Amino acid sequence: MSETEELTKEDLTPCLARHTLLSKNNFLRGTAVYMASNMVTAAIPFLLLPAMTRYLSPEEYGQVAMFQVMIGGLGAFVGLNVVGAASRKYYDENPIHVMNEYITTCLHIIIASGIAVFCLLFAFKTPLSQFLGLDPEWILWCVFVVVVSSITQLQLGQWIVRKNAKKYAIFQILQSIVIMSLSLLFVVMYKEGVWGRVAAQIIGASIGGAVALFSLYKDDLLGFFVWNPVYAREALSFGVPLIPHVAGLFLLMSIDRLIVNVELGLAEAGIYAVASQIAYAMVLIFDAVNKAYVPCLYEKLKDDVFEEKCRIVRNTYVWFGFIFAIVGCAFLVGPEIIVWIAGEKYAAAAKLVGWLALGQGFVGMYLMVTNYIFYSRRTGLLSLTTICSGILNVALLFLFIRFFGVTGAPIAFCIAMCFRFIVTWVVAQKQYPMPWFSFILK
Repeated sequence: MSETEELTKEDLTPCLARHTLLSKNNFLRGTAVYMASNMVTAAIPFLLLPAMTRYLSPEEYGQVAMFQVMIGGLGAFVGLNVVGAASRKYYDENPIHVMNEYITTCLHIIIASGIAVFCLLFAFKTPLSQFLGLDPEWILWCVFVVVVSSITQLQLGQWIVRKNAKKYAIFQILQSIVIMSLSLLFVVMYKEGVWGRVAAQIIGASIGGAVALFSLYKDDLLGFFVWNPVYAREALSFGVPLIPHVAGLFLLMSIDRLIVNVELGLAEAGIYAVASQIAYAMVLIFDAVNKAYVPCLYEKLKDDVFEEKCRIVRNTYVWFGFIFAIVGCAFLVGPEIIVWIAGEKYAAAAKLVGWLALGQGFVGMYLMVTNYIFYSRRTGLLSLTTICSGILNVALLFLFIRFFGVTGAPIAFCIAMCFRFIVTWVVAQKQYPMPWFSFILK
């Protein structure tokens, strides 16, 4: 190597160090903002929970849970998962007019799929109403909520990939405050019962969708009369293979409330929903870290430097250890928190929260390995993994609930989540190999 080349390398070293430090600072800053946003967003339902559990009976809270289960189930089909395609498109470094056409095409897919699902549910609303214990009109409102929520996620996804954590946080917090305020107004002040809580969610989702549309249009990321068949095929080729994945997520994350309702009644479903909501606070922490982590991870995977991959693996293992520490705390103090927050009517939920926390711990670990599959774009295998895990969860739910009562539901949830994490890890390694064990040699 010549002297000139050596000097150039030495001159570049401080620049590379500063770049690494800047990337690390951006990651920490982004994580902090997402964490703060998710903590506030999580705190708002916690603040709301004592009021809801004291003004709604376990049966009524079970109805609220069934409304949310319905929304979760429709998420697999309304929008056909094109929101993720719009976020992934950003990393192809397209000019703004391409992103405008692409996102607008995705918006049309969301609306068209929503209309199709609405027509289907309208034809079967009566038997669905009897099965879920919900008014038929609420079932149709679920479709509307999912459509406007998908539009909201379209905007949130663009803020994430552009590392605009502040806008993301402000939006999330304000929308949560609106829903909380409306819930207190309708349920506590006007004593509208279940309908008051449902109406608050509908109005809050509507406002969020309207703001998201305006923001996308203002940022020149949305037109209203654009349809590009090539982009539609590209978005659908990304999103449609994820339908089994999202359906599997529903079988993993929401079907337990439905099966508890079918097997044990709305009151037990309400108690189980309260325990699930408290345990779900862990996922908000995991999700915040993952949102800040994904852009940094993708950039490093694009560079394809082995030493960086070793560092990623080491940090991932440290994160796994932190997750297990949180789960241990949930087993120790979770039961007291349940009674303190929800009241004596929901004291039976105390025995469930530790197991639910363990299951959510596996969710946090799963998020760290599934990113490699999304980066490789081989989402079909992810769908297969998730749907198999969901089917396992359903089978275990019916079996364990009949043997152990409501306590069997969170145990089934834990086993299914552990299975999904391990299988996803194996699939991720095949799609994008990482030095999960060889990093020790470095």
